[in-house]
Amino acid sequence: MQNYLTEFLGTFFLVLTVGLTVIAGTPLAPLAIGSSLMVMVYMGGHVSGGHYNPAVSLGVFLRGKMASGGELIRYMVSQLAGAVLASLAVYIILGKTFAPAPAPEASTFAALLVEALYTFALVLVVLNSAASAKTHGNSFYGLAIGFTIVVAAFAGGPVSGGAFNPAVGTGAILVDVLLGNGTTSHLWLYLVGPFLGGAAAAAVFGLQERPPIQLHAEPSRVAESRPS
Repeated sequence: MQNYLTEFLGTFFLVLTVGLTVIAGTPLAPLAIGSSLMVMVYMGGHVSGGHYNPAVSLGVFLRGKMASGGELIRYMVSQLAGAVLASLAVYIILGKTFAPAPAPEASTFAALLVEALYTFALVLVVLNSAASAKTHGNSFYGLAIGFTIVVAAFAGGPVSGGAFNPAVGTGAILVDVLLGNGTTSHLWLYLVGPFLGGAAAAAVFGLQERPPIQLHAEPSRVAESRPS
């Protein structure tokens, strides 16, 4: 239960920060959002892994680092619940809803590609900094993960709307539809793009973790094998 509570809380504060900064038009909103993710990762990384993103959970699951498919579903439900309640909290605080949407001049393919590519980068950073035996015990994982989102939001946000997280996209859009005048027409972008990116990152991480192929025997081994 503590894992799911942690995923709920971390996602809640991430989405709360997204909503409040976006509606206020905060100039450095990407920095605030990435910093929010960073501190929440440090808060709960040792408890639940600090995913706060269904695409991250999918990548972790595909690399065999979650107990079961049932645990994956429970993580995703916790994250979505946190996102929905945070979106409601934003409405209560500011009286407005928010929802990601691609730039008017951006093509559908461009928005989808941006969501997939930067989610790929995020999940790959998570797997290498927080789920790899090679970097186990490091203290930089939260900073690396948070600043991946800072980069993604500054660079890709103006094109795709900058969700890079199915919970962020779904929670905000659902509340916008229920309480505002929103539409679900862009929802699929924030599901398909991030999940594709997360799955691709899991595949690449598997290649990175694979032991290198030894094409030739080491010289000492060759010498030892020769008859005297």
